[in-house]
Amino acid sequence: MGKAAALCGGGTRGLVSLLSAVPCLACHELPAMSAEPGGRGGGGPAGGPPAAPPGSDTYKGWLFKWTNYLKGYQRRWFVLSNGLLSYYRSSATVRSGGSSWKRLKNTPVPVRKMGTQAEMAHTCRGTINLSTAHIDTEDSCNIVLSNGGRTYHLKANSEVERQRWVTALELAKAKAIRMRNNQSDDSGDEEPASQSDKSELHGPLKTLSSKLEDLSTCNELIAKHGAALQRSLSELENLRLPADSGEKIKAVNERATLFRITSNAMINACRDFLDLAESHSRKWQRLLQHEREQRIRLEETIEQLAKQHNSLERACRGAPGPASAASSAKGSVQSAKGEASDEDEETEYFDAMEDAPAFITVTADPKHHRRSGSNLSGASEGHPEDWNLEDSVFESSNQSSYNESTGRDLLPRKRRRTRIPDKPNYSLNLWSIMKNCIGKELSKIPMPVNFNEPLSMLQRLTEDLEYHELLDKAVKCESSTEQMCFVAAFSVSSYSTTVHRTAKPFNPLLGETFELDRLEELGFRSLCEQVSHHPPAAAHHVYSRRGWTLWQEITIASKFRGKYLSIMPLGAIHLEFHSSGNHYVWRKVTSTVHNIIVGKLWIDQSGEIEIVNHKSKDKCQLKFTPYSYFSRDVPRKVTGVVSDADGKAHYVMSGTWDEKMECSKILHSSHGSTSTEGKQKTVYQTLSPKVLWRKYPLPENAENMYFFSELALTLNEPEERVAPTDSRLRPDQRLMESGRWDEANVEKQRLEEKQRAVRRRREAEAVVALEEGKDYEGYLPLWFERKVDAVTGELICVYKGGYWEAKDKQDWSVCPDIF
Repeated sequence: MGKAAALCGGGTRGLVSLLSAVPCLACHELPAMSAEPGGRGGGGPAGGPPAAPPGSDTYKGWLFKWTNYLKGYQRRWFVLSNGLLSYYRSSATVRSGGSSWKRLKNTPVPVRKMGTQAEMAHTCRGTINLSTAHIDTEDSCNIVLSNGGRTYHLKANSEVERQRWVTALELAKAKAIRMRNNQSDDSGDEEPASQSDKSELHGPLKTLSSKLEDLSTCNELIAKHGAALQRSLSELENLRLPADSGEKIKAVNERATLFRITSNAMINACRDFLDLAESHSRKWQRLLQHEREQRIRLEETIEQLAKQHNSLERACRGAPGPASAASSAKGSVQSAKGEASDEDEETEYFDAMEDAPAFITVTADPKHHRRSGSNLSGASEGHPEDWNLEDSVFESSNQSSYNESTGRDLLPRKRRRTRIPDKPNYSLNLWSIMKNCIGKELSKIPMPVNFNEPLSMLQRLTEDLEYHELLDKAVKCESSTEQMCFVAAFSVSSYSTTVHRTAKPFNPLLGETFELDRLEELGFRSLCEQVSHHPPAAAHHVYSRRGWTLWQEITIASKFRGKYLSIMPLGAIHLEFHSSGNHYVWRKVTSTVHNIIVGKLWIDQSGEIEIVNHKSKDKCQLKFTPYSYFSRDVPRKVTGVVSDADGKAHYVMSGTWDEKMECSKILHSSHGSTSTEGKQKTVYQTLSPKVLWRKYPLPENAENMYFFSELALTLNEPEERVAPTDSRLRPDQRLMESGRWDEANVEKQRLEEKQRAVRRRREAEAVVALEEGKDYEGYLPLWFERKVDAVTGELICVYKGGYWEAKDKQDWSVCPDIF
C-alpha cells in the first residue's frame, strides 16, 4: 500500500515520469517528455529548452512550419502542453526566467512580467487542440496536423526527431481525449446562476461531512460486530478443543483485532481529509475569484480584437484596387493551409493548390471510343455503349430528378402547408451571450430561442430524406458500383438544406420523438427518438416499401471557438437494400459556422466521407473541399471516386453540396505527372457526366421563413394521432413558430427545469438502488434498444418495433409526460 501511495501521490507529475520511461519504438530512445530545464524537449538549433510550467507535462522544441509559397518553411518554437500545441517565433518568449505563466480558458498563454498587453497579443502565433486533431506523417520528416479547417504542415530536422514529436503528440492526444470524456456531463443542466460562491464551495464540504457520518456509522457497526466476534472466539477458547484448534482461534482473534484497528485508521484518515478540505476552502475561493478576473480581462481583450477586426474589414471593403473587387466577389478571407491570420504579415500569399484534387478528369469523345473501345488499356476500362442505354437508371444531364419523380408519382398527395409565419425582427446582443460560451459545448448551454429555428434536431435529422428518390432509383441498379453512385449522391444531398440554415435547432428532450409517415404518398415512414440527453444522441429508423431501410444513431458534438463554431456529428449511417442485401455505411463530415462575432454568418462543410458496401466491398471516397479565398475552384466543391473491391475505379463523382452532383463513367485511367508536392496524380478519361441529383428550388419568401425547404415547412405542421412525445406538440417550439418568442423563452425554461427534476429523481433512485444492492438500469429508450452492430461492431440504438402498432391502436400508455 505504501508503494501505491507513493505512485499516486505524484499526481500528474508521476504519470509523466512513468510515460517518459517508455522507449520510443522507432529510435529505441526515450521520448523527450521531461519537463525539467535542460531536458531534450524537442532539441533544435537553439540551446536546451526552458523550464516548463510547474505541474504540467510539456514537450517543446524547434520545428519548421509551412507559411506560404514565397517563404516556404519557417522555423518556429513549438510548445505542447495540456493537449494543446502552440507555436511562437522565438523561444525567448517562453523562458521560465523571463515570463510568468497564466492560464486563460485552459490555454497556456505566456505573458511577460514587465510586458504590455500588445506583447501578450503577439506572443502566441497559433494553437491547435489535439483532442479532435488528426495526426498524419507524409514522409520521413514531415508531420501534418489537421483540426476542422485548420492544418499545420510541420517538418523536423531528422526522422528520429520527427518520431519523438509524433510520440509526444499521440500521447498528448490520448490524454486530452480521456480528459474530455471524463468531464462532467451536467454543465448544461446546472441550476440558474443565483447561488453564491460560498454555497458552491461549501456544497462539496457538506457532502463530505455526510459521507464521513456514514463512515462513522459503519465504523460503529464494525466495532460492535467485532466485539461480538471476539466474545465468540473467547468462548471457543474455553471449550475443550484440540491444540491446533486453539492456535487457529487465536490467529482469527488477532486478525479481528487488526481489522478493527484498520477501520479506526480509515475513519481517522477520512476525518483528516475533511479537515484539509475545510482549510483549503478559502484558498479555493481566492483562486476562483482570480480566474474570474482573468476571464473578464480575456473578454475585454477579445471584444477589442473584434472591434478592430470589424474596422479593418470595413476599411478593406472601402479600399480601391483588386483586393476590394476580390473581397466583394469571394466573401470572407480564409487561409488555404490552416487558420487565418496565424502568421499575420507573413501570410500575404497562400497556397492556392493545397486543396487540389488527387486526380485529373479528362472528358473523352464517346464516338471515338466507340470505334476503338477494344484498344482501351490501363487500370480501369469501360464500355461507352453501356453509358447510353435507354433503360439506364442514370438520367440525362439536362433532366432534373425532381421533375422525374413528380412525374412518376401519380398517386394523389395530401395537401401540405406551403408557408409559416414570417420570422420576427428581434434585436439581440450576440456578443453578450456568446462571449461566455468560448470553449464550451453548445449543446450543454441554455440558449434563448432567438438563436433557434422552429424545428428540433429530430426534425432536422429527418430532413436528410428530402431526396429519398435517389434511393428509390438505387434499388433498380443491377451493378453495385452504379448503385454506389446514387448512395453517394444521397449522402451529399443531405447538406443542401444547410447552406443558409445558420440557426440552431431545438435540443430534443429525453424521450422526445418525431414521426414522418409518408408511406402512402412517398413510400416510406420515419421515426426518430432522443435516446440520451448527455451526450445528446438521437436514434433514427426509416423503412421504405420501395426496397430499402436506413437507420442511424447520431451524437452531435459542438465547440464554440470565438471566430467559428464547429459541429461534429458522431455515429454511422446504415443503409440496406432488401433485394440485393447491399449494406452501405458512412459518416457525416464536420460543419463549421463562420463569423460568429463579426460579419455575416455563413456555413461550410469540410472533411471526407468514406462509403463502404460491406457485402461487395465497393468503396466511394468523397472529399468536401473547405472554402478558400484564393482557390480558383468553385465554392462548396465535392469530388470522389467509386471503386470496386479490387481498387479498380469505375466512376468519378463531382459537383457541389449545395447545388448538384454528377457522375462520369471512367473509360481509362493512367498516372500523370508528379505535382509540386511530390505526389503523383491519376488521370481519368471519362465520358460526359450525368446529373444524379439537383437541389430543389426554395419556396417563395424563404428568406423570411428561416430558409426552409418545401419539406421543412411541413415538418412542424400539426397532425393528429401522433405520440404525445412528438416534436410537433412541443409548446416552446410552437410558440416560436407563431412569432411569440418571449413566451417561447419562458416555456423553454419551464421544460428544461422539468427535465432537470426528472434527472435528479432518477439519480436519487440510482443511489437508493445502490444502497440496497440492486442493479439500476437507468433510462431505457421507448422504441429503440441498444445492440452491437454486426457490421461495424459498435453499440448503437436500433428500432425494436411497436410504435406504428401503438399508433394504430392509439395506445400511448408507455410514453412519459415530457411536455
